[in-house]
Amino acid sequence: MHHVDVHMEAEIYGANNRLAEHNAEHFKAHGVRAFDLLGAIGSGKTSLVEQIVPELKRRNLNAAAIAGDVYGDDDFQRIVKTGIPAFNANTGKECHLDAHLVHHALDHLDLHGINVVLIENVGNMVCPTDFKLGAEKRIVVISTTEGDDVVNKHPMMFRDCQIAVINKIDLAEAVGCNVERMINDIKRYNPEMIIIKTNLRKGEGVKEVVDAILA
Repeated sequence: MHHVDVHMEAEIYGANNRLAEHNAEHFKAHGVRAFDLLGAIGSGKTSLVEQIVPELKRRNLNAAAIAGDVYGDDDFQRIVKTGIPAFNANTGKECHLDAHLVHHALDHLDLHGINVVLIENVGNMVCPTDFKLGAEKRIVVISTTEGDDVVNKHPMMFRDCQIAVINKIDLAEAVGCNVERMINDIKRYNPEMIIIKTNLRKGEGVKEVVDAILA
């Protein structure tokens, strides 16, 4: 028999959401806009951060970042090379960041002079959905190499985010991915969602992503 303690689950989410609201107030008090980047391992979240940072600089906006991973600092080291302040948030056995981990990260980030905080969530298309972090918007990054059925397999992720980035457009034909199917599935689950196609190896679509998150 499969037993679920609904009351305990509700309290976990409730406690997280209360702390997420506190994080949101903290960002607002410092004049900072925060954005949560979600997606599977290898979708291109870190590459997107690497491309967003210089685009923000061109707009006279300073960024900081929180790099979420189960273990290690590979993504963190890549982000640090962009020249922005960052914090490496390892989750251990957890497959997502939560509001408490972000709150802890903020204790180690000086937000003075920072305009934007980019929160790169742990690579997962399921677990992060239910855990708000206090970000203003959530951006889900998917890639053509994940298959054109990835949206249909993870509808809750798309219902809960505001912006979808379809990355590795340049590889779609090679991997037999029908991008139009991905777009149609996104629209079916979230008709209001902004959809942007990118080829991050060449920087294509990055300006449009930044326009969308700052809008």
